[in-house]
Amino acid sequence: MEFRTLIKACLIGTAIAFASFPMAQADTLKIMSGTSQAPLNVPMNRAVVVESDVPFSELSIANPGIADVQTLSDKSIYVLGKLPGRTTMTILGKGGTLISNVDVQVTPDIAEFKERLKQILPGENIDVRTANDGIVLSGTVSSAQKLDRALDLAKRYAPDRVSNLLSVSGTQQVMLKVRFAEMQRSVAKSLDSSIGLGVTNRGSFTGGIGNGPSVGGAGSRAQNGGGLGFSLGRGTFQMNLLLEALESKGVVRTLAEPNLTALSGQTADFLAGGEYPIPVVDDKGTTIQYKPFGVELMFTPRVVDGNIINLEIGASVSSIDTATSVTQNGFNVNAFKKRATSTTVEMRDGESFAIAGLLQDDFTDASSQIPWLGDVPVLGALFRSADFQRKQSELVIIVTPHLVSPVRSDALTLPTDRVKPPSESDLFLYGKVQGGTRKPTKGAAAEVAKQDFSGSYGYVME
Repeated sequence: MEFRTLIKACLIGTAIAFASFPMAQADTLKIMSGTSQAPLNVPMNRAVVVESDVPFSELSIANPGIADVQTLSDKSIYVLGKLPGRTTMTILGKGGTLISNVDVQVTPDIAEFKERLKQILPGENIDVRTANDGIVLSGTVSSAQKLDRALDLAKRYAPDRVSNLLSVSGTQQVMLKVRFAEMQRSVAKSLDSSIGLGVTNRGSFTGGIGNGPSVGGAGSRAQNGGGLGFSLGRGTFQMNLLLEALESKGVVRTLAEPNLTALSGQTADFLAGGEYPIPVVDDKGTTIQYKPFGVELMFTPRVVDGNIINLEIGASVSSIDTATSVTQNGFNVNAFKKRATSTTVEMRDGESFAIAGLLQDDFTDASSQIPWLGDVPVLGALFRSADFQRKQSELVIIVTPHLVSPVRSDALTLPTDRVKPPSESDLFLYGKVQGGTRKPTKGAAAEVAKQDFSGSYGYVME
């Protein structure tokens, strides 16, 4: 009894061992004489067994470099794919009669490629086919990053022979919301003094000392500043003393909030400003070229994976500098002030990043005096002039990308949709510059119109 149990266990173990190591079997195709044969597709480095319904006596292959053939019997042929390509296999019977001409198409082995593709990109709808000696990818993927992964993997199996027919699903339009904020502050101070002396006696003599603009007189240059003057006289002798103090302050704020939309991989640009004419003189005469200035923005978005956006952005703020100019051939051309930056970042939908720290701080001061007299303590201030100027500017750029998709036109409202012109009675009798509000009554625009947008004028986009 124990011997029989041992024999059964050995047989079961042997069966399991053979099941674990199955023998590789080639695909089998049958060829019927007297009928047209479909092309025989053979994967590269794999074999196909062809069976004929009648015995054959001679076998040949047109291009042995593409496929290799061997006879297994008088009715079986072993075809091995070697290189991608197309050739013809001829089967002859007894007496040289033609049994069949078979087109053999050797293609890259895509079975392993399909398995690797499912492992690396699970859940993606990718179809893999062979064409001539290459691989054709079709279907849809969820992101451009996964498309690149599929192409890289396909190129390992068929280098330089991959046809890409894949399309990217999902939202591939990016709206860039940018806020430009620039603050400029300038402070200027100056202190001048001058003394004038005069004597008149049958003639005249006038002279003066000092550093101010009115030596010998009490005139003032300070249009926005303050001046203090003294005049003393006795007989023909006159003395004038003038002290001038000037202080000016200024603050400038520049703000722009452009919103741009572009397809993934495409470039969009924006300019809020103008164009400055610049004359150009050449052999043909004088022509005018225009140089843009203002707030400029250029960006190229690329949706990498899901809601991850790779963003290449260039921004600049420029203005005309009236303090610096060049005169050539009778034309006066002003210079430009420009602050520019460019960068490439990667972020998710709705995240923001700031380009800050573009700070410029200019400081200048100057002092002039009469030799020796300006060095006298306290009273030396009457013989000195001092100027102080400081200019500061800071530019901050905040960028926020959003994945967007088109909507129906009736869901959008304009700032003019809520306002209508006043009637004659409203304008002349009641002094109203606009009539009653005009709001949409139905559709998605009506839901937007119900919201209360209070505060500064503008168009709110969310």
